[in-house]
Amino acid sequence: MRIDILTILPELLDSPLNHSIIKRAQQKGIAEIFVHNIRNYTNYKHRQVDDYAFSGGAGMVLMIEPIDNLITHLKKEREYDEIIYTSPDGELYSQSLANSLSLKNNLMILCGHYKGIDHRIREHLITMEISIGDYVLTGGELAAAIIADSVIRVIPGAISDEQSALTDSFQDGLLAPPVYTRPAEYKGWKAPDILLSGNTKEIEKWLHEQSVERTKKLRPGLI
Repeated sequence: MRIDILTILPELLDSPLNHSIIKRAQQKGIAEIFVHNIRNYTNYKHRQVDDYAFSGGAGMVLMIEPIDNLITHLKKEREYDEIIYTSPDGELYSQSLANSLSLKNNLMILCGHYKGIDHRIREHLITMEISIGDYVLTGGELAAAIIADSVIRVIPGAISDEQSALTDSFQDGLLAPPVYTRPAEYKGWKAPDILLSGNTKEIEKWLHEQSVERTKKLRPGLI
């Protein structure tokens, strides 16, 4: 998989995309991530990429020309399955959407900034809009990193124990059950006896019951 991220602040993506599972996935050749600075594609003086909105009001808007120049440049080199814009009014991001995107070959993610982007970009160039939640960030870079991370980690081979990804929260529509490790007792706090029993069938039953119970209690809307 290849992911191209378009941003005016590429330095914000240095750390989240170059460590842990995402770094190893790139080293294995499972995924490629390229970060592009929109400022490199503007024809305006001083690398300008933003301007005032025709409608007036506070805040600046990312201009259409540099973004179109960059998208056009990338599309000449390959076809993209989706060109994603990180937007507060996009589709609410979910594990099922991450799973679906992980099956694609080439993704492009445009990071919003300021008061947004010229709406013509959304009308003519963007194929999918995604929101990671009902709140506002300074820019779309962290949202793009979240999308890239969640998509890449479920690609076979990205995690050495693939079963681990399949048992994450939301993969089956439920929250994950509680987990425990050694010591079995600490300060009088004990791990459940069932987990120490060695009875695989009963343990699996208990884990499922715990997932259902926790989901009903903490996220009833998922049931």
